Amino acid sequence: MALNYIWIFFFLIAFAIGLVKLIFFGNLEVFPEMVNSTFENGKDRFEISLGLTGVLTFWSGIMKIGEKGGIVNIISRLIGPFFNKLFPELGKNHPAYGPMMMNFAANMLGWIMLRLPMGLQAMGEMQKSNSNKDTASNAQIMFLVLNASGLTIIPISIMVFRAQAGAADPSDIFIPILIATFISSITGLIMVSIYQRINLWDRTIISYLSGIFILSPG
Repeated sequence: MALNYIWIFFFLIAFAIGLVKLIFFGNLEVFPEMVNSTFENGKDRFEISLGLTGVLTFWSGIMKIGEKGGIVNIISRLIGPFFNKLFPELGKNHPAYGPMMMNFAANMLGWIMLRLPMGLQAMGEMQKSNSNKDTASNAQIMFLVLNASGLTIIPISIMVFRAQAGAADPSDIFIPILIATFISSITGLIMVSIYQRINLWDRTIISYLSGIFILSPG
């Protein structure tokens, strides 16, 4: 509902600015330009989406093969000890761990379009074990913060967007994105852990975070 009001606000502001330009500045082309830009931008977005479809289809297939082949379950078990420390209220082998892991993997590989369904599925599984249905649990808050901070190791989608837009070197944002998302993820993790009294100096947490840092390219 809030998004509806936001979109209406955008349209009203654009219309008001157009009227000001028409009445006070005599710009008779302002409204035709606004309409034409709408069609031009729509064409650009479609072309970008079309170019991204192939990449997303390929990696979606890879993710599905991993899920059907049991690789997701194996990785979930490997990451289980780390998740048990960050999400202590979920316990071991919680059904949310699978989609959570896939969501984080989608974030790390820059699969913007794939992380949403995984994130919603993880939130739904955590909500089932949430004793207070009207309030987000500590696990949901931690997951939301880590998902929003979005540690990205290989920004595939963004590089595709840049290639579609004609960038000379679509991959030159690789290092800045890696540094920015790493800092944001660590900052979010520390802040939420302090609030939820999670011991970040735990040997398991330190080991996994060190492994992620070492394995990160660059």
